[in-house]
Amino acid sequence: MTVTFRSQVVLAALLSLVGSVGFAQSSGQAIYKAQCLNCHGVTGMADSNVGKVMHIKPVTDPEVRKLTLDQMVTAVKNGTGKMLPYKDKLTSAQITEVTGYFHTLVK
Repeated sequence: MTVTFRSQVVLAALLSLVGSVGFAQSSGQAIYKAQCLNCHGVTGMADSNVGKVMHIKPVTDPEVRKLTLDQMVTAVKNGTGKMLPYKDKLTSAQITEVTGYFHTLVK
């Protein structure tokens, strides 16, 4: 019975740790991974296959770097260049969160 109890305690501790690691990721980062990563790449460098084919500007491009957070939100909502609008795919709050995360990639 003691072995069973210890096993349950270890399992509970492990599940708790795994759960806390999952919450460490911001919702903006999670949205970025789900919606933006294919084109913009992991670090915003547009080094994904799609990013290269579509000639997407990396986050380090001077034109991207000069955009304000509000301008980025507008671009995501309404689309810009080759990027389709996301206003019907994401809520305003989600767009603000993902844009905030992307803005952290601008160095």
